[in-house]
Amino acid sequence: MKKVLLTLSMALASSLGAQFFSTGTVNLGSTGMTVKLVTSPTQATITLTGPDTSYLGIGFGSSGMANGADGFIYNSSTNRDYTFGGVGVTPTADVSQDWTETSNTTSGGIRTVVATRSLTGGSGDTAITNSATSINIFFAKGPGTALSSGYHGGGNRGYATLTRTSVLGTNDLDLESKKVVLYPNPAKETVSLKNADKIKSVDIFESTGRKIRSVKVDGKQINISDLKSGNYYLEITLKDGSTAFEQLIKE
Repeated sequence: MKKVLLTLSMALASSLGAQFFSTGTVNLGSTGMTVKLVTSPTQATITLTGPDTSYLGIGFGSSGMANGADGFIYNSSTNRDYTFGGVGVTPTADVSQDWTETSNTTSGGIRTVVATRSLTGGSGDTAITNSATSINIFFAKGPGTALSSGYHGGGNRGYATLTRTSVLGTNDLDLESKKVVLYPNPAKETVSLKNADKIKSVDIFESTGRKIRSVKVDGKQINISDLKSGNYYLEITLKDGSTAFEQLIKE
């Protein structure tokens, strides 16, 4: 019976796999910023990093700060969802704040902000599809964390294209080919990692695509006792710079 349940659980996890798409971490010019966009059938998750002394802005589209353009901006206020009013005009916070900040941490002078939003967003927001497509963005960092701190300057901005690919296809799940093995699976309290010395970090996501937390591997085990029963996926960054994915079933 346990073998049958395991087979059914893994089949369910596999069926969830093709639902996720990711840009991977993209460096944004010489600003010191990076961005990553992950989508599920219902949700978009953005991870934005940059100097912790700056506001950090991402706009969607290729027209820059054109009137009406949609953006996500980390700044010292609680707002994250913005609409641009044109070049030289301070962006305006949307009445409906559709981005929900789930994490905001700093380390070594770098801030990491994680936020989620429905794929459609709200009024005026750029709709994001859950597919292997490209999204044009523009970006900038400012001289301070408050938007009122001033103009970002010509050397602190730029344009980029974010290209997403399926991150949980059958081939992507083959961690063993990278000499990394996750066991047991399903698991209750802890998950062991074979060849953990090859791993730099692990991000844990719910099946909806919402990031729960980042884990720095210390030893060969990850404690998952606080996770609710269900399906999760682990995004594993290896020390060689590559990324691998594995699904986890929490009993």
